[in-house]
Amino acid sequence: MSTTAVPVFKLYGETRHWPTPDLLHWESIPERSRLHDWKIHPHRHTDLLHLLHLSSGRVSLELEGSLHAHDAPLVIVVPAMSIHGFHFSPDTQGHIITLASPLAERLEERLGGQAEVLSRATAHPLEGTRQAGRIATLVDQLGEEYRHPAPGRERLLEAFAEALFIEISRLAERPTAVGSARLPQPRQRGLAHLQNYQALIEKQFRQQPSIERFAEQLGMTSAHLNLLCRRLADRSALQLLHERLLLEAKRQLTYTNMTIGQVADSLGFSEPAYFTRFFKRLTGLSPRDFRRRQPEAYP
Repeated sequence: MSTTAVPVFKLYGETRHWPTPDLLHWESIPERSRLHDWKIHPHRHTDLLHLLHLSSGRVSLELEGSLHAHDAPLVIVVPAMSIHGFHFSPDTQGHIITLASPLAERLEERLGGQAEVLSRATAHPLEGTRQAGRIATLVDQLGEEYRHPAPGRERLLEAFAEALFIEISRLAERPTAVGSARLPQPRQRGLAHLQNYQALIEKQFRQQPSIERFAEQLGMTSAHLNLLCRRLADRSALQLLHERLLLEAKRQLTYTNMTIGQVADSLGFSEPAYFTRFFKRLTGLSPRDFRRRQPEAYP
């Protein structure tokens, strides 16, 4: 299947911005799949990684053009840019945990030799494994923390995610993983360029370099970079930069006591008024109104 024909979503069926100031999103599989008659058509995400845990039911899973049927219990890893689709049986129960790329990159650094688990699209049967119960418990604990914010929330969510991937990396050492596929980046130059651009954004977004400057660092013209981003991510190069700025702005407004001016300055805006206009244009809310709508911040 040509990647240019595959839709790109934030979360499936949505084209709006990442819906939370957290770097992690948690929801039940029925919560979203029921809306689509239990069938999630093949698609991909530019900068999101999925971890699915099925406790009951059955799924017909498409990963990078390979189709396999699986019975629960099961855990599935879907890295960014991997084409994936699901057809769940209506009795399926389980959860999907989605990591934004900054968190996935942090976990990759921490996991060291076990980090390959984050970059390989794979389904791991859990029946009869020592990890089955621990993975189910970690998913439940993560969900409990996600639904009920408390002091230390961000650190605890990240710790649960790290523990989950350590458990999955142990599963990956067994010969029972099926439907495994490497990410397309190594074999497709355009995807490799997009990944490099996203890495530059992550390192430099606070300085807000021009798109021309980013393109120069990548050894291409800004027109080529924009074309690549629109073709693979369905957004311009500038939109991808702005989405990362917006995510960080939401996080600082939610989890810190920084003033609006301090947030603006930390993100490279020359004036708080400019930051306010940027934020309101993308969210429909001023930074102050957004902060008022959030639960009490927990640094």
